[in-house]
Amino acid sequence: MGKGGEDYGKRDDSGSRSPDKEIFPAWAKDVDQCLKEYKVDKDVGLTSDRVAEQRQIYGLNELEEHGGPSIWSLILEQFNDTLVRILLSAAVISFVLAWYDGDEGGEMELTAFVEPIVIFLILILNAAVGVWQENNAEKALEALKEIQSEHATVIREGKRIADLPAKDLVPGDIVVLRVGDKVPADMRVLSLISSTLRIEQGSLTGESEAVNKTTKVVPEDTDIQGKRCMIFAGTTVVNGNCICLVTQTGMNTEIGKVHSQIHSASQNDEDTPLKKKLNEFGEVLTIIIGVICALVWLINVKYFFTWDYVDGWPTNFKFSFEKCAYYFEIAVALAVAAIPEGLPAVITTCLALGTRKMAQKNALVRKLPSVETLGCTTVICSDKTGTLTTNQMAVAKLVAMGPGADTTRTFNVEGTTYNPLDGRIHDWTTGVMDANLQTIATIAAVCNDAGVAQSGNHYVATGLPTEAALKVMVEKMGLPEQFADSSRGSADVLRCCQQWSNIERRIATLEFDHDRKSMGVIVKSATGRNSLLVKGAVENLLERSSSVQLLDGSVVEMDQSSRDLIMRSLHEMSTAALRCLGFAYKKDIAEFATYDGDEDHPAHELLLNPSNYSSIESDLIFVGLVGLRDPPREEVHQAIEDCRAAGIRVMVITGDNKNTAEAICHEIGVFGPKEDISSKSLTGREFMDLHDQKSYLRQSGGLLVSRAEPRHKQEIVRLLKEDGEVVAMTGDGVNDAPALKLADIGIAMGIAGTEVAKEASDMVLSDDNFSTIVAAVGEGRSIYNNMKAFIRYMISSNMGEVASIFLTAALGIPEGLIPVQLLWVNLVTDGPPATALGFNPPDTDIMKQPPRRSNDSLISAWILFRYLVIGLYVGLATVGVFIIWYTHGSFMGIDLSKDGHTLVTYSQLSNWGQCSSWEGFTVSNFTAGARVFSFDSNPCDYFQAGKVKAMTLSLSVLVAIEMFNSLNALSEDGSLLTMPPWVNPWLLLAMSVSFGLHFLILYVPFLAQVFGIVPLSVNEWLLVLAVALPVILIDEVLKFVGRCMHGPSSRSAASKIKKSKAE
Repeated sequence: MGKGGEDYGKRDDSGSRSPDKEIFPAWAKDVDQCLKEYKVDKDVGLTSDRVAEQRQIYGLNELEEHGGPSIWSLILEQFNDTLVRILLSAAVISFVLAWYDGDEGGEMELTAFVEPIVIFLILILNAAVGVWQENNAEKALEALKEIQSEHATVIREGKRIADLPAKDLVPGDIVVLRVGDKVPADMRVLSLISSTLRIEQGSLTGESEAVNKTTKVVPEDTDIQGKRCMIFAGTTVVNGNCICLVTQTGMNTEIGKVHSQIHSASQNDEDTPLKKKLNEFGEVLTIIIGVICALVWLINVKYFFTWDYVDGWPTNFKFSFEKCAYYFEIAVALAVAAIPEGLPAVITTCLALGTRKMAQKNALVRKLPSVETLGCTTVICSDKTGTLTTNQMAVAKLVAMGPGADTTRTFNVEGTTYNPLDGRIHDWTTGVMDANLQTIATIAAVCNDAGVAQSGNHYVATGLPTEAALKVMVEKMGLPEQFADSSRGSADVLRCCQQWSNIERRIATLEFDHDRKSMGVIVKSATGRNSLLVKGAVENLLERSSSVQLLDGSVVEMDQSSRDLIMRSLHEMSTAALRCLGFAYKKDIAEFATYDGDEDHPAHELLLNPSNYSSIESDLIFVGLVGLRDPPREEVHQAIEDCRAAGIRVMVITGDNKNTAEAICHEIGVFGPKEDISSKSLTGREFMDLHDQKSYLRQSGGLLVSRAEPRHKQEIVRLLKEDGEVVAMTGDGVNDAPALKLADIGIAMGIAGTEVAKEASDMVLSDDNFSTIVAAVGEGRSIYNNMKAFIRYMISSNMGEVASIFLTAALGIPEGLIPVQLLWVNLVTDGPPATALGFNPPDTDIMKQPPRRSNDSLISAWILFRYLVIGLYVGLATVGVFIIWYTHGSFMGIDLSKDGHTLVTYSQLSNWGQCSSWEGFTVSNFTAGARVFSFDSNPCDYFQAGKVKAMTLSLSVLVAIEMFNSLNALSEDGSLLTMPPWVNPWLLLAMSVSFGLHFLILYVPFLAQVFGIVPLSVNEWLLVLAVALPVILIDEVLKFVGRCMHGPSSRSAASKIKKSKAE
């Protein structure tokens, strides 16, 4: 389990072919060493012979296709289930017996074949659903291929090939990348064509922003996020152009390793806790059925043989195959009775209803069994970016200069999204902006390449998130009164930014680069004066600033005290994990005083060489700074508290840096405000270096692993599962897919998530919100509790059926229930009440209880005893009413003789097989509905064809008892006095439907003939109710005993009533 992560970063022989040597650490070698290693000239590229040689070694640059299981193996796998195998055996045997009895022809032949055909149909449907689910399991690997680049611009033999298929790339190829390109392979940056190069690699590494890339060497043991001179397959160039050297292709790339990990994790899919319990139950059921069938045969073995007595000794033994086959049919009936055939259908229905409820709460379930697994989640491993936070940068603080150089003003900025109307600036007077604030707004709006647009109910950013956040801040600042009128009618989302851009028209850009850490723009004002606006890292701007602008717009020299004041503000914001940006400007730009963007202007040459930018951006006037962050979602703090109350631990695993992650975790409540987290917050590398990793994971409270790589996430999930935890893992990127696949519940983000993550997951959050997971866990717990209720109900009903058949065989009376009747009860009559139990209202305190252990028993010893008692009563009632009809003319004052049937003694009934030897035995005719039964030719047929009325009574008693027993299943221990039936009106409706279906087969002649039953009179229905109702009283007594033994559980029942009333 989890082996895909163990070899992360090493050569994988199962992937693309590679030479038998260690991977060359290109990130730790300078450019010349890399070119020498791959035997290539940067300007010429590889020769055709060298390409052929490399392809022979490494193969094509594509991800492997792992052959999935064949359709036949998937079909066979669906029958690898104990309950299904028992049912299949019963169906085959019953089919053979029906075929054997087919010589009799007529209706009996039709009746005999109904049972095996129905069972086969159930099994076929069950297998079809299973195959469909399994067939969708490997779509994550297909989605992974879609994010690969299809073409690349390559230099080979001195020529530039513009559209070379990406699969033809080999290690050593020289590739040219431009803005917008998707990276086709893992590559070492050789040189930058532009001043900067930024790569969006968050989906692979978990970083929340685009990353600057350079040609500089980094240490060999650097983690994936720190490899600043490497760019990885599947990522995207968002800024700049460069020339790169291909170092790894196909399965040896970082995305190839993710592919291997997904495949490895998919090989280790485990059964859900409920499936394990049902399998265990099936194994026990097999033993019980075997024992009971053996007992039935042993009790009735005397009927298999006949013999004569000669001189007092038995002789002439004869074996009766008919009797043997008859009791074999009873054994098959036992199997049918013992197996809750309707259980798979009811579980599927309940889970499907659960998915609809979850969809209403923004949790889209992709795999039905995950609904139930959610209920026993003990650990939620959550990504930070986009799940706990909004994944939308926002300004949190604005620091402007005061009236003097020794004072500053700090404004707190609300809002967590790109919606300009989301939040406000505290202590802000709309329309009143001093000169200093106007300058800050101008620089933030104009020295900016981002945009914000409305898409449906969401606001989305184009360009860098940091710059988009600055524009949103400008909109919240508003405009001074003198400019407000000119933009008041505008419908533009960024109307204020547009106004500042009109006032200061941008004519040239000094692109950001990693060395000076700033971006500048040359603007022409409405008066025709040119000036320079700059934003960038605060420390760098302060080094290049000589003056500072005050509140009223006046400019004074920057002394050490004002510099220290600004640095203190910077330190305060940095300590709070805010990303800080400073603003500055320059009025006197002599070389560019007359520049208007014309390429022929003398100053234009200065702009073509980025090395001149630092000197241009010198002698600046500093105006202020802002602190930005990816803010936590507003509802996450309460969701974390709910998890704590529910006994669920929250572990944050993120690719982001440690300080930022710790600050967010403190803010949302994963850690306490003053909690010592030195032992709880580690980087991925620190975690992997721990001697005892499980001790770290066993700590109570929240945990944090930052700078995490895919293999770290996968290893954490594997260790938690080994420790018996039920793990829910969230993620949105390609890097999260292996851990999503391995976790008990993989949860992908619907908005920000990649298709790879979605396909690897069990559940998708349509709102990307952590609190939705917590709501889904509560729903999962409620669904599991309700599933337990109907599983107990169905199993207790089947125990009653087994007891009925066993008593029939033990007492030697005619068969009271035939297999097709039992099948009808299990599949159709029991189905609606069992499904309705899935609508029981959840406890109001369901998220204040600890999660159940995954090995908790479905049925405790006491519950099993209770249902054995109930089952024994069901058996006695169904067999008893059968005996009553044959032996009593009335019962409890109810007259049963109106149909004219003949009464016999109990002795005659239990020895009915010897009827042919009884002298003078006669039977009168009797009526049942419109039919008249006559036995003049063969009186002994009274115990076979004549038992139709007694069988109908037995079947009706069984149906009525199971309907009343469904009321008992409303609560495990709560009385019907505290948990009345109307707490779940769906159950009352379902009981009506089941009784209606039973009336249908009783009073529709064709159906009555198929099921071997006849209509009942009013008196006979009174007898059915009199025999069935005591099941409620018996279970009420047992529940009372249970409450006395285990303490009152009325709290749970009462909470459900309150919940239903509230609804």
